[in-house]
Amino acid sequence: MNSALPPAALAHPAPFSSREFRDALGQFATGVTIVTARSPQGHPVGVTVSSFNSVSLAPPLVLWSMALSAASLPVFQNCSHYAIHVLSAGQKPLAELFARKGVDRFAQTPWRSSVQGVPLLDGAAAVFECRNRNRHEEGDHVIFIGEVEQCNHQTGLAPLLYHAGRMHTDGLPG
Repeated sequence: MNSALPPAALAHPAPFSSREFRDALGQFATGVTIVTARSPQGHPVGVTVSSFNSVSLAPPLVLWSMALSAASLPVFQNCSHYAIHVLSAGQKPLAELFARKGVDRFAQTPWRSSVQGVPLLDGAAAVFECRNRNRHEEGDHVIFIGEVEQCNHQTGLAPLLYHAGRMHTDGLPG
């Protein structure tokens, strides 16, 4: 059953600005992840992402999204597998590195290859190795649905959080 509204039902202009919408969204705290894959030429690719969520336990599915303007979007759209690394508070410098443009992120980062050849970063609080199951273009982003083939985690690590446009390593301001 398809419960999507027809496009015309969503075509009216919003009664708020893009900045107001972004600021309101910023009030929702999220975790910080790095998503990694390999390019068709075999080069490791990775990007910092805060749009990660669970979808289903059976089958095990997760989602994340990426802007249509992202330079690495074609790699993620066409790869068969990727890994999502949930970062701990101690990994803020790593998140900042993978958020920068024009740097060789993997030259400065210890990593190894998964069975599928996906770059796996050391020290993450959790890692989800995913088959690139589905992609949906919505608005100015692509939503990726990953089928989790492997996962692992470390307990006792404080999370790296993203709130109001900043990363927080020791909880949110009260």
